[in-house]
Amino acid sequence: MTHTINDDCVNCGACAPECPVNAISEGSTKYQIDPGVCIDCGACADVCPVGAPRPEGDQ
Repeated sequence: MTHTINDDCVNCGACAPECPVNAISEGSTKYQIDPGVCIDCGACADVCPVGAPRPEGDQ
């Protein structure tokens, strides 16, 4: 299971530098997590000010 970023994302970018495997990139309206790279560590969720990164299926 991986993390995904829901529509609550405010595109602030706080999550991207925290990802140890560089799975997060900026999208057109919100950041995105590459599920093939994500190791489900939750580092992105720990720093997000709006709680947008969630475990997949827990949106």
